[in-house]
Amino acid sequence: MATVEKLPMLAVGYEKLTDHLRALKAERPKIVDAIEEARAHGDLSENAEYHAAKERQGQVEATIADLEDKLSRAQVIDPKSLSGDKIIFGATVTLRDEDEQPVRYQIVGQAEADAKMGMISYNSPLGRALIGRQVGEEVEVTVPSGDKFYLVEKIEFI
Repeated sequence: MATVEKLPMLAVGYEKLTDHLRALKAERPKIVDAIEEARAHGDLSENAEYHAAKERQGQVEATIADLEDKLSRAQVIDPKSLSGDKIIFGATVTLRDEDEQPVRYQIVGQAEADAKMGMISYNSPLGRALIGRQVGEEVEVTVPSGDKFYLVEKIEFI
């Protein structure tokens, strides 16, 4: 029997996916109306509006199915309920880079990752390299721009 792989995420990420799903479901009737209106124009073989509406309908339905799948497998984790001296999902980590500059990341799920906001996926190259590390350890990460080195300075669960 196949097991369902859980998707760890923070409450913020779960809420974001739920809001996106709600918006797409609200768009469904508008798409149906657009298809009906385009159908009323006659010949469907050369009806660009009809084909565009049908294509949009397919995209929306596929995205809804994907979001529903992710939400059904979501395992919402509250970082404040975690503790320990190792980097795990939900931890906020302060690193020192090669230029002695501090950088701070929170380890999150793929659906909520946004590097510009300091949220990296546990599945990203840096996320994978950080999981299980402790304060004082050096981390080497191979990224498209080359090898990067970091020193783990602080682990927080906030």
